[in-house]
Amino acid sequence: MSRYLNIGIKFRLTGFVALTLIYISCTYNTLVLLAWKILHYTREVCGFGKKTGKCADLVIKNLKCAELVKNRSYNQRTWDDGIEPPQEIDWEKPPVYELIGSGQNASTNVVVQGRVAINILTSHKLPTLVPIPSQPKPYTLLNSSNSKPPNLNVVIQIVGSRGDVQPFLALGSELRAAGHRVRIATHDVFRDFVTATGLEFFPIGGDPSSLMAYMVKNPGIIPKFETIMSGEISQKRKMVYKMLEGCWKSCVEPDPQTNTPFVAEVIIANPPSFAHVHCAQALGIPLHLMFTMPWSPTKAFPHPLANIERSDADPHTTNYLSYGLVELMTWQGLSDVINLFRKKSLSLEPVPMTMGPVIVETLQVPFTYCWSPAFVAKPLDWSNYIDVCGFFFREEPSYTPDEELDHFLSTGPPPVYIGFGSIVMDDAEQMTAILLAAVRASGVRAIISRGWSKLETGQHDPNVLFLGDCPHEWLFKHVSCVVHHGGAGTTACGLLNGRPTVIVPFFGDQAFWGQMIAAARAGPQPIHHKALNENNLTQAIQYCLTPEAANAAMEISYKMKAENGVQTAAQSFHRNLPVDALRCDLLPEEPAVWLYAKSKSKNPIKLSDKAAFILAEHQKVNPKHFKLYQSKPITIQNLRWDPVSAGTSVLLGVMFNFTVGFSEVFTGPAKAFQSKENGGGGREAAVTFGKGLGKMVGVLPKATLVDFPLALTEGLHHIPAFKRIFISLIF
Repeated sequence: MSRYLNIGIKFRLTGFVALTLIYISCTYNTLVLLAWKILHYTREVCGFGKKTGKCADLVIKNLKCAELVKNRSYNQRTWDDGIEPPQEIDWEKPPVYELIGSGQNASTNVVVQGRVAINILTSHKLPTLVPIPSQPKPYTLLNSSNSKPPNLNVVIQIVGSRGDVQPFLALGSELRAAGHRVRIATHDVFRDFVTATGLEFFPIGGDPSSLMAYMVKNPGIIPKFETIMSGEISQKRKMVYKMLEGCWKSCVEPDPQTNTPFVAEVIIANPPSFAHVHCAQALGIPLHLMFTMPWSPTKAFPHPLANIERSDADPHTTNYLSYGLVELMTWQGLSDVINLFRKKSLSLEPVPMTMGPVIVETLQVPFTYCWSPAFVAKPLDWSNYIDVCGFFFREEPSYTPDEELDHFLSTGPPPVYIGFGSIVMDDAEQMTAILLAAVRASGVRAIISRGWSKLETGQHDPNVLFLGDCPHEWLFKHVSCVVHHGGAGTTACGLLNGRPTVIVPFFGDQAFWGQMIAAARAGPQPIHHKALNENNLTQAIQYCLTPEAANAAMEISYKMKAENGVQTAAQSFHRNLPVDALRCDLLPEEPAVWLYAKSKSKNPIKLSDKAAFILAEHQKVNPKHFKLYQSKPITIQNLRWDPVSAGTSVLLGVMFNFTVGFSEVFTGPAKAFQSKENGGGGREAAVTFGKGLGKMVGVLPKATLVDFPLALTEGLHHIPAFKRIFISLIF
């Protein structure tokens, strides 16, 4: 985080070759010859004649070739539900609950609701130690003319709820219409939801209902102390590891249903999928992130997961720093899991501690935000590789209400909609009682969606209808206002229909959207679900029924209807593609897969599968000169630009190691005493206490005597002026 906190192996299944380079100790020429033998074997099995014009396309569909890759690829070191993950890391490692840096100029700690509480105390050192950019980073769009790229294999990786998946189905359909092959990689439970759109589906594992329940208990990025004590943190960390593996498989494995080969040529992902940049590095392909809440540092507003408790800095500085501090806490909690994944599945080096939290920003990964600029405008300090395109709306599904719903809507004034979607609550009965009491006190009719929490009551109320699944696009046209959890998709649908909105946030970006709605006067201030009661919900509903709220919501609706978020996002995606690098030099409509050069002195030629096959078929090229091509190579380094950032990068690592040890001093013995293993718990508690204390004490001498001087020297080497001064002082 040195910028503002101071502080290939690759394999490619192509249309005619299945080639694995991971953990194979043989020469490159041998591998190329082996690949070419696979090609000829494939041709013989398929019965291709030498003059077959469609041979390259047919080879792509060859199942034996796909099966070969499946059997030989990346050592098959993955694990499934019945196999324990590698034991090389501590799966129950507690997260850091407090970080203090720059002499207590900046600190974070976890508050009761799981969000990250931030305290920033300014001093004369702060502006020096934490440089805030005065203008966006320079960036040249890779395809500013928006010229058409070759048709690509696009994998879209999504971790989250149904509301997180739905916008990407609209985007996937748009990209498919543009000629790309699109694969949606998400949780198994959404298979039917995805395939109903005609898009390809690939399961990455993970249980979204379990994740939702976990997030309700632990609303921020850091789990509660009691969650760690229960052992649930270990289960979720293992689930994350499985989803990382699933995301990697989605890039390289055949279609699970048809066995049609697939290798990703570009990745689109939402940030919580976590595997995105690492898979892109392993394959050397472009990456484009898309999300429904702010994830890029800005001075305009704080990170949605940050809770600014106290700051002597100006609001712009505080907002900007909140992103770095939240990323620090997030990376600390998952860095060992991600680096294990990089080692076991991708054969990549671990990501350095200082690069982990800022890897996406440092690499200037293109980012598209899926909200309306009429609702939340793009901050002025975001560069041109970051776009705000508008909400992603799918085509309105065809829907005919059943007799009960149709009768309820036609026999009275428009009701209030209340629903919490995929949120899984601990006490659905209590929530139902609060909702019914507020509806009666407000004197309104209501439709209450049962959702994943199964809100329901056995009592009949003629003014309340409990409803199952129903498309919001249709339903919100028939209600007066909406009360929901604040998911980006539900928020967007309500505003598109001009409906005043009450947000009852549970976790994540939900409170952020509630605050934005309140700022636009289209609804009251958000009410956290734990603070919700009959009185404040009644007042919130009554405000939504006022002309002020209705007019504000309708004004936003008019502006949103003039936007097309999906088309704009597709244009953003294409503008940021390295189109020239992706194209085959001989067949520009085909994506490049190989580099061909007879010698180092000659410029290599980029070839597609089809071009390479045709040239080899006619003996115009020698396959041994082929080299796998990376259209977008990614290099991740431990950035130390100068002596100050070099030194603070070490201090950051020391801070993490010290605070991890500090956490283990207390949580380790507590968990040990609950265990019956190793002598009834007492002996194990003493051992874990000693280990935690050892981490605290042992890190300091090593940092002082080895790491800091080495890093400082490296930093000096990066600045010629420092070199000259250093040399003059010595000699």
